Amino acid sequence: MMEEEIKKCKDLLKQGKILLYPSDTIWGIGADATNAEAIDKVYKIKGRSELKSMLILIDKADRLPLYVKQIPLIAWDLLSHTYRPTTFVYPTAQNLPPNLVNADGSVAIRIVNNLFCKKLITALGKPIVSTSANISGQDFPQTFLDISQEIMNKVDYIVPEQYSESTDYKPSRIIKFVDNYNFVVIRE
Repeated sequence: MMEEEIKKCKDLLKQGKILLYPSDTIWGIGADATNAEAIDKVYKIKGRSELKSMLILIDKADRLPLYVKQIPLIAWDLLSHTYRPTTFVYPTAQNLPPNLVNADGSVAIRIVNNLFCKKLITALGKPIVSTSANISGQDFPQTFLDISQEIMNKVDYIVPEQYSESTDYKPSRIIKFVDNYNFVVIRE
């Protein structure tokens, strides 16, 4: 059952479609993170300024060098000791469309733990965009039932709720690397 759902979602992402899907934190709106047109659609659905970039999800740390030119040395220590969903902001993005990279050249990346999400990213072979399933400026949905009908109507496909594993419905912690050895916590 899950494998069929993953194949369907992978095929939709490859076509540039937008998904409403569960992550290891809250429900997200997502697309293939290497497809600039799909990323534009996500910005439009959210009513979000492109000046406020979105994060990407990857399935394993081995993929970081594909999307980050220079990984700060401290990143490897933090990654191995992270016990809860944490998004890291890396200073040097690469191999991603300009509309996904911050004006300062950085990119926010989280290694996802949700089984469905991880398997989807592995099957796609690319990262997926992740942004909360709400209109920009509104509260993020605490649960699937809190997602507005407006969002549901705008996405191309909604992953069945059964694939959500989260019990702690809040956004991830955000840590930004300042240099090779230092970082700041943006959101606890």
